[in-house]
Amino acid sequence: GSSHKNREDFCVEASIMGQFDHPNVIALKGVITRTRPMMIITEFLENGSLDNFLKSNDGRLTTLQLVGIGRGVAAGMAYLSEMNFIHRDLAARNILVSDNLAAKVSDFGLSRELDDSPENEQSEYQTQGGKIPVRWTAPEAIRYRKFSSASDVWSYGILLWEIMSFGERPYWTWDNFQVMDRVEGGYRLPAPMKCPKVIHNLMLDCWDKEKTSRPKFADIVRRLDEVIRSPDKMNDEFAGSRIRYVEFSATNMSMVKSVEEWLENINMGRYADAFVGSGYVDIDHIRHLEDDDLLKIGINLIGHRNKIRKSIKHINQKLETGELAI
Repeated sequence: GSSHKNREDFCVEASIMGQFDHPNVIALKGVITRTRPMMIITEFLENGSLDNFLKSNDGRLTTLQLVGIGRGVAAGMAYLSEMNFIHRDLAARNILVSDNLAAKVSDFGLSRELDDSPENEQSEYQTQGGKIPVRWTAPEAIRYRKFSSASDVWSYGILLWEIMSFGERPYWTWDNFQVMDRVEGGYRLPAPMKCPKVIHNLMLDCWDKEKTSRPKFADIVRRLDEVIRSPDKMNDEFAGSRIRYVEFSATNMSMVKSVEEWLENINMGRYADAFVGSGYVDIDHIRHLEDDDLLKIGINLIGHRNKIRKSIKHINQKLETGELAI
């Protein structure tokens, strides 16, 4: 029955964890099976799960610290892939953070060992059923239920996006079907605010439609090490912080007629569906929006709300001076 299945799952997770010994993988300390509930005892990490840690420290961590956390996760995953394990549920919620910001891969409930073959990167694990964390899962893993180290790399790219956005939800308010449809159609998450271009490029490489073209975890560690050793690589250009409303002249503003066009112009096109869904279609509709209104629409990141409000202020100034007519 279900209790036998639960015990089996518990033993599988414990046996998986017991094999690992790496500073970026959670350490198993013991197992309790003689009492109920059965328990897995692991090392204690003061800062808890990465997703909650990021949300509670929004804007307080430097870009270098964020990249360092991402590097730690990649190192842990490089070790696991060398051990022929695929995680299958790599996400910020399944990473734990110590008091010195060391990131440790945890939650091996979905992990599986691959057949040890010379073509390890081609090895796949096929599952018949069960829930799939769609927002974090590679298209081929969703479609064919075939998981590999390459599908873990895709998930890592989403996790890195979570890190650089301080725990924003991947694909925002889209439902799972919208995510699958748009990703299959070629859509990729845009760079978070103040995310260096070199880091967003790494994410895009992780999201290559062709799984054999994605980097290996060892390559990801190497690339992040280069960035950490030469932080100036992060300063050449922020992929997600070009504040394009500064470039709004009366000429190009006059060509923006819809809310969707306006959001695209200020690099906030990701929120178009949320605005339209809330009834904001024309430029005239957004002129008096305040911070609380933007929160209700679903814009949770304060940096994004500030950017949108500054653009609205700019539009109102143009209207007052007659440089813009609606």
